[in-house]
Amino acid sequence: MKKSGILNRHLCGALAELGHGDTVLICDAGMPVPPGPRVVDLAFRAGVPSFAEVLDGLLAELVTEGGTAATEVQEANPATARLLSARVTPLTLVPHEELKRRTAAARLVVRTGEATPYANVLLRCGVFF
Repeated sequence: MKKSGILNRHLCGALAELGHGDTVLICDAGMPVPPGPRVVDLAFRAGVPSFAEVLDGLLAELVTEGGTAATEVQEANPATARLLSARVTPLTLVPHEELKRRTAAARLVVRTGEATPYANVLLRCGVFF
């Protein structure tokens, strides 16, 4: 049994399968997920787990080259916009509809219980060497 880090076995396995250039969407409870990507649904109830908790947990275990979020997050959810700006570099902003389109090509979607608007980010995996 693992003693630290991400304990969810489905999420651990999915992360281990990721490679350079793969994308991972961390999303709020309301983000529509198209057929195709593998989904690990962590949502338990509204707000649990939070987007910030899941983002920090995944960033602690993944090498990333940057991410993409919805432009709308800046106005509709300034706290999440600040969080993303501080944690994801470089951060590209695109219209929400474009982010939803890009989700179809994601290798993994991690759904949180977040219940605030536009709390979504598409991370691009890097390589540790």
